[in-house]
Amino acid sequence: MRVRGVAYVALAALALAGARPAWSQARALDFGQAVELALHQNPDLGAVQAQVAQARAGVEQARGALLPRLSSSLGATRTDDALNAFGLKLAQRGATFNDFGAGQFNPALPGVLGVAPTNLNYPAPVNDFSSRLEAQLPLYTGGKLQGYLRQAHAMLSAAQAGDRAARQQIIDQVLQAYDGVWTARAYEQVAAKALQAAQSQLRMVDNLYRQGVVLKSDLLAARVNLENVRIQQQQAADLEAQAMDGLHVVLGLPLDQPIELAAPVRVPMPEGSTASWIATAQADNPRLAALGQQVAAAGAGVDVARADLYPQVGAMARFETHDPNPGFSAHSYTVGVQLSWNLFDGGVTRQAVDQAAAAREALQLKLRSAREQLGMQVQDAARKASLASSQISGRELAVSQAEEAERIVEQRYANGVGTLLELQGAQAMLDKARADLVLARSQETTQRAALLLALGRLDPGSLPIR
Repeated sequence: MRVRGVAYVALAALALAGARPAWSQARALDFGQAVELALHQNPDLGAVQAQVAQARAGVEQARGALLPRLSSSLGATRTDDALNAFGLKLAQRGATFNDFGAGQFNPALPGVLGVAPTNLNYPAPVNDFSSRLEAQLPLYTGGKLQGYLRQAHAMLSAAQAGDRAARQQIIDQVLQAYDGVWTARAYEQVAAKALQAAQSQLRMVDNLYRQGVVLKSDLLAARVNLENVRIQQQQAADLEAQAMDGLHVVLGLPLDQPIELAAPVRVPMPEGSTASWIATAQADNPRLAALGQQVAAAGAGVDVARADLYPQVGAMARFETHDPNPGFSAHSYTVGVQLSWNLFDGGVTRQAVDQAAAAREALQLKLRSAREQLGMQVQDAARKASLASSQISGRELAVSQAEEAERIVEQRYANGVGTLLELQGAQAMLDKARADLVLARSQETTQRAALLLALGRLDPGSLPIR
């Protein structure tokens, strides 16, 4: 039974180490520094921050679409195309009657109106150096540009909420890894106490055997038990090393980087009731907030699609110069307002509006489901955290009672009343009680962190050192 008790310690430590990462010894780091290190080196967070930058650029782009567009151009042209050559001469304010073939026009000749003017049909090549400055301003777009701006703002808010969610997720990973090391060390202490007890038992059995009080079989059993406990202690040490390796991975540090942990982390239980926690989570959880902003962006997308059902009005002002030589001799300007309205497109726009509305509805249903699931998550984490907290006091009492029971059984065995099997059984119960206490404390930390994560409040400032 004693061997089974120590094995329970090792298996429990293995289960805990598998459920969380960890770290080691040399460079002193507390939990806050560990979080800061992970946040600076995590590649997933870098990708999320790139999405925030992309969304911020989208806002500026949508805002810029509301402003006038100003463009300029310079050009040089040489052509003998009849239409373009004559048009360029007009733009240069340099057209003459002779360009119409006036020299070939003789009213006295019969059929003169049928003569094709050579200068007009076959002009000499014309050079043109042009410049243009043009401004365009949308006056009314049916709400499309404003919809794009609202959509961009919503996507930026969604990206920022996603960044907060990613940061809190990383903090949770660091917490699990950091606490995983301390939990593994607690199991290692349990194994060390078991080793001390096994060594003490062997000395006692050996002494009783020399006195002829017990059989040699008890002495052999005590020796076997000691060797088994030593194996379990080595396994516990290996689990602590595995937990430390896991912490290195979470922090993005080389596995051979020595680290020395500061104090353990204590996760406080937030104040309030389950109902208030659910309300807080639905208001503050960044993942839920990101989904809500996606719904808002989809709503703006409906407005953008609907804008094509309305007329589009824009204003334009243009200033141009044309010159046969490099220069700006001939000036002209153009101003105007244009209205365009798509009166019939075979229902394409209507279908686009319906498609956007359906996408918004799908996101709304997804948000509703996420809110309900988050409420369940809060309730589950709250129940488990409360259970773990209540278990700690019970486990502490069990340890004290198991210690007393082990002392009594050991005294009975030393007096020749009890058996070695009873003694090893009592020690196994004590080992199990100690392991259960370590597990309860670890579960309390894990579930409280899960509750804070659901509430959107998992940050280093809310995790004091114990």
